[in-house]
Amino acid sequence: MPKPPLVAPAPPGTSLPYGMALTVTPTDERVELLCLSGVLDTLAADVFGQELEARVRRSRDSGRRLVLDLTGLRLVSAAALQVLDLATRNLTATPVLAVVGAPHIRELLLLSPPAGLRSFPTLAAALASLPTTDESPDGAAAGPLAREPQDALSGRTALRQEVFGLRAKNRTGPIIGVAQGILRERYDLPDLDAAFGLLRDASQHLNVPLRILASAVVTAPRPRADGPWFPGRRHTPMPAMTLLGVGESGHDDRRTVIESAVDDVMTFTTADAAEIHLTDAALDDALVLEGHAGLDAAYHDQVALLTGPPALAAQARAAGEPVFVPDIAADPVLGTSAMGRAALAAGSSAVYALPALTGDGSCMGVITVHRHRPGSWMNAAQRTALGALATDLAAWRFWYRRTVVLDALEHLHTQAQASDPR
Repeated sequence: MPKPPLVAPAPPGTSLPYGMALTVTPTDERVELLCLSGVLDTLAADVFGQELEARVRRSRDSGRRLVLDLTGLRLVSAAALQVLDLATRNLTATPVLAVVGAPHIRELLLLSPPAGLRSFPTLAAALASLPTTDESPDGAAAGPLAREPQDALSGRTALRQEVFGLRAKNRTGPIIGVAQGILRERYDLPDLDAAFGLLRDASQHLNVPLRILASAVVTAPRPRADGPWFPGRRHTPMPAMTLLGVGESGHDDRRTVIESAVDDVMTFTTADAAEIHLTDAALDDALVLEGHAGLDAAYHDQVALLTGPPALAAQARAAGEPVFVPDIAADPVLGTSAMGRAALAAGSSAVYALPALTGDGSCMGVITVHRHRPGSWMNAAQRTALGALATDLAAWRFWYRRTVVLDALEHLHTQAQASDPR
């Protein structure tokens, strides 16, 4: 059965066509973030146009700059481009900032660019274009930010951190929204709030992150009408791990394991930064950033969700073996990509990615390490230790998905059956 499209709940009062998700996120007094994902076709264009016009008016009245995050869009119709043009054509002095991910959508905007829209490849680039000083209409600097440029710079940094965090939260919304819809239909629940309550209670009871549990609801086979969700399932003991420094009491705590793995990676490899991605079945096994250390928010925003090259982690996963770039700046592919530029801006010069594989070759995730200086730095013993840690991580992830996560699903199913009025 095909997977349902990932659709997040719409803002109150907004009726969106199936297949499109829209989230409005006011931040502080400077920016309002409007995130879209899915398909912005002719049917969705009218609804989007109404919402966009309302947000343009509000941003103009409040003094906020409107930022459109279009990185989640797969398709934009000609009608939607016309809507963008009509809604923003009077904003040439203070254009709407649009973050565009898909190359074919960028090309469409380049061919017929709306006059009041400025396109950027990354959210960091869009936010960096905002002025660090308040300016009067005649261009003269005014206000406390003009007198205190360092405070203005700090304010913009804080704004970027906040918007990056909000966008990270928005990435989890679609999966949770789909899981709510599945649970509501399956257990005849009165509304989506009741479905969210089931998810939240099971998440807290087994200490499984809400996104991980929602992903499992979306991808697990449908349970029978009565009885347990996974009849005859046997619990297996946690696998023996040689390097992953987690005690017996912490092996079922996802955050503890991943944080420990990041720390161990940094220690074993003497790296300046590290990141760990794990696969997510609800996202066609895309790589999701789960733990990191040593790099800034702009870089994390670039690598939060990886579906393929040029990201080095995606290359390592596809190859099934380590991939090493000794000098990002000199690499013709990574060095010219948005991810490579973000890594360089964060201080990384050399990067090494290693897939975490199970015994049968299944990839559970990827470990990536960085160094500030270009060139090779790990010796044979360090690479061996990193490989052993990747094996530990893969074994733990395989066990966690089939033990702790399934326990949480069973708990959710039992609670739902107990409250089912049928």
